[in-house]
This record gives sequence, structure tokens and C-alpha cells, in this order.
Amino acid sequence: MSHLSNIKSEIETYANDSNLTALQIIEKLEIHFFNKEVTKNLKLYKKGKKKVSDITKDLKISPRKFYAILEKKQIEHKKYNKEK
Repeated sequence: MSHLSNIKSEIETYANDSNLTALQIIEKLEIHFFNKEVTKNLKLYKKGKKKVSDITKDLKISPRKFYAILEKKQIEHKKYNKEK
């Protein structure tokens, strides 16, 4: 429990120094670590070691959102044509 109190006190001191609220800091941390996890999974995807279904399960996002991330980062992927 002492680790959580240490983290909470660090967030509060950072909030006082940066004029941000604690929730804003937590949101920024969440975005940072999500992007870090996405980058790690994209490296494995490029090498062909991890499938889209596994990545979406790990990141807890939809495949559509994952493909949007691929297009945003301009990574080549197979586009499926739904019309026949």
C-alpha cells in the first residue's frame, strides 16, 4: 500500500508544479503507456510475429481502431474488399 501512497504523492506534487489536475496527469500517463504498448505491438506486427487478432485482444481495442492506427502511422497492411 505504501507504493500507492508514494505514487499518489508524486502525482500531487507534479500537479502543483505543472498547474494540471491529477486527472489530467493520469490521462496523459494512460495515453503515454497505451502508445508505448501500441508501438511495441506494431514492431511485432511488422515482423509478422503477431496477428491483428492477438494485438487487438492485448490492447483491448477493436480491429477497426487498430487499422486506423496503422493508417495513421502509414504502415502497409492488407485491405479487404467487402464487395464481391
